[in-house]
Amino acid sequence: MINSSDIIQQHFSASVQSKQQTLENLLPKIVQASQLLVQTLQQNGKILSCGNGGSAGDASHFASELVNRFERDRPALAAIALTTDGACLTSIANDDRYENIFARQIQALGQKGDLLLAISTSGNSANVVAAIKTAHEREMAILVLSGNDGGAVAEQLKADDIELRVASNSTARIQENHLLLIHCLCDLIDRNLFAEL
Repeated sequence: MINSSDIIQQHFSASVQSKQQTLENLLPKIVQASQLLVQTLQQNGKILSCGNGGSAGDASHFASELVNRFERDRPALAAIALTTDGACLTSIANDDRYENIFARQIQALGQKGDLLLAISTSGNSANVVAAIKTAHEREMAILVLSGNDGGAVAEQLKADDIELRVASNSTARIQENHLLLIHCLCDLIDRNLFAEL
């Protein structure tokens, strides 16, 4: 019979250790990423976010925190999750290719001055790779949340792009870190844009 308490303690310990390692590895880059997001919004750009599975949930979560609120009341901010329109996603996947479900939306919605927040725990999501390629064509800024070795996603990045890569091969640990990174970024956006509130 399994010892449930031991398993729970192992998960908590692994999560805390992974988050501490991410903080030590990425602190300056997290600050840099927040500055890029703030700059995008200050210059009337919008943020388009995408990912698959749990990362799709994170992309939607991020957009909702900006459009509505994080922890303080403030004006709405321009963000769109490319993961939430079922009719759009399924029509692109059916009529074209699943690989293009995000790229096609970026062709329609993305403009120079906007930013793509691309999330991939493995770094090997073909539709996220295609999204980054299209965002580059549209002269958009790129911020990536990744894990493992960064995979094919990392190979697409240019010098001005920012990657926040969680040094783990555990999907659960990567996703836990991604959510914390999202909350840090949302808080920094609010504090920089709405310090008076």
